[in-house]
Amino acid sequence: MADEISTLMTNSKDKVVLLRLRNNKTIQGTLKDFDIHMNLTLENAEDISEENKKQLGKVLLRGDNILAISLPDEESN
Repeated sequence: MADEISTLMTNSKDKVVLLRLRNNKTIQGTLKDFDIHMNLTLENAEDISEENKKQLGKVLLRGDNILAISLPDEESN
């Protein structure tokens, strides 16, 4: 199972991901890196929780604050 998650995350690098956080915030950004604890580095991140999007830039999110990750669809050839 861990290998599948790692593969999915690796395949999603440099793609836009959507994150739901414990504090009810929704963050969208380009996945740059991750580790075994699901700490994520995002670039061009923005808080899209409210109508007015807030630009965050480059952020590091601690894995235990992430409730859900929506990965991009894999492109079919």
